[in-house]
Amino acid sequence: MKKVRRETNFWSVSSTIMVLLIVFPSINIFMNLFKGANENWDHIKEYLLKTSMINTIILVIGTALLTVVIGVTLAWIVTIYDFPFKKFFKWGLILPLAIPPYIAAYTYDGMLNYTGVIQSALRNSFNITVQQKYFDITSIKGAIFIFTMFLFPYVFTITKAFFAKQSSNLIESARVLGNSTWEIFFKVALPISRTAIAGGVTLVVLEVLNDYGVVKYFGVTTFSTAIFKTWFSLGDIDSAIRLSALLMMFVIVVLTGEKVLRGRKQFSYTSSKIKPLNPIKLKGVKGGAAFTYCFIIFSLGFIIPTAQLIHWFSLSYEKILTMKFLILIKNTVIVGIIASVLIIMIATIVANFSRISRGGLARICSRVITLGYSIPGSVISIGVISFFILIDNKMSWLYEMIDKGGGKLVLTTSLAMLIFAYIIRFLAVGFNTVEAGFEKVGKKYFEASRMLGMNVTQTFFKVDFKMIRPAILSGFLLVFIDILKELPLTLILRPFNFETLATKTFEYANDEMIHEAAIASIFIIIIGVIAVFLFYRTEKDEVR
Repeated sequence: MKKVRRETNFWSVSSTIMVLLIVFPSINIFMNLFKGANENWDHIKEYLLKTSMINTIILVIGTALLTVVIGVTLAWIVTIYDFPFKKFFKWGLILPLAIPPYIAAYTYDGMLNYTGVIQSALRNSFNITVQQKYFDITSIKGAIFIFTMFLFPYVFTITKAFFAKQSSNLIESARVLGNSTWEIFFKVALPISRTAIAGGVTLVVLEVLNDYGVVKYFGVTTFSTAIFKTWFSLGDIDSAIRLSALLMMFVIVVLTGEKVLRGRKQFSYTSSKIKPLNPIKLKGVKGGAAFTYCFIIFSLGFIIPTAQLIHWFSLSYEKILTMKFLILIKNTVIVGIIASVLIIMIATIVANFSRISRGGLARICSRVITLGYSIPGSVISIGVISFFILIDNKMSWLYEMIDKGGGKLVLTTSLAMLIFAYIIRFLAVGFNTVEAGFEKVGKKYFEASRMLGMNVTQTFFKVDFKMIRPAILSGFLLVFIDILKELPLTLILRPFNFETLATKTFEYANDEMIHEAAIASIFIIIIGVIAVFLFYRTEKDEVR
């Protein structure tokens, strides 16, 4: 009985309720798995499944490896060294997250195709004609490039936050023992940052698995394109759900692999006196090399596509940029902030419960809460719609009392449904970031506070919250930018006559009006840049 009382508290009850609410919409969908397969499924297994699986695995492995290499090395360089424009790159290298990958795919293809700026310049200025195959980015290699350049900030942001806050004692001790900086990186920094790296690369992999815009535009057959094709082209939702279940199994393998990479070792502050790393001043060639590396990645992930979008913006802004765009910006920002705040609150509650409790319920909550990020947006939409229709039907008597003759689908036609879908979809982003923050802090101060007589809730607000604030801010940033770019959920679940910058971008791009699509894309980038800069300033003030 004593153990039960320890487990039954605000954190356990809240986590259980939230997880049940999040899981319930998917239960109805996965019940369809028990139905018999139809003739379409036999066709899919024979002609579509193998190709989808192979291409998905190639995309995941290629993107994961490249984002780890780029993200971790950049995080180490901007943390351990001091070189020209370092302060800018510390937040500037997060900016590629502000550009949706599918917009980046349109942009790079527009620059590299026959009529693009690169080939046109070669023909007109240098009289050089090139073979198209060398500039064709619409392939699986091109998709890996796009995903890497615009998703590596997940790894960079989380790993950099870990490096910056980690005690310098281990680094200084390694230096005294005669190790070089890069020996310290491989022998000390990488092992202690394994949790942060695993969390970041997991977000990258889940983002790749959920993408539809890039692979659709490049003509790469993956699980996501197969699901959309099965649902929209064949009209077979049962087979689409079966494909989704296979994708879920793949995700479970990924999440299991993440746990293996993390291992059982946990690293936290070695003393109550936390000192940031003292950067090493780089001069001459070494300083130039560090700057060049950061600048090349920053250019490929932000400067080049943004410059092209600005050029297209200048060609069509007069007929597109009207007062209606202010409504689009307002809709996008308000929905993004509300959903991001709710997501971080839920993620913090569940992450704290998972940390203070080692029981089976805590492990289940921590694993289930991340699964929504792996479910395609279309499948989440079906589950959420079914769930809210069920609620509306149960609440119809109340609606009739309040407004006789009024509509019976109140919640189903409201923003609540869209925000709820955002929570399911992006809760893993906030949870992984907050969980990494908790693991970095450890339980030493939590246990000391409990011994002094504070309960779990008092300890969280007076001790834990202040120590994980950077992780919470990082999570809010990542979630907010993801919501800015979210397309499938918004298209399907938005209320009537409700537009966002993402839906407007898709509308133009789908009609091959890439110049017009650039306008909404620029505003998405501007809002994302502002969010990144404000986060950086807040994080910098917190360090001081």
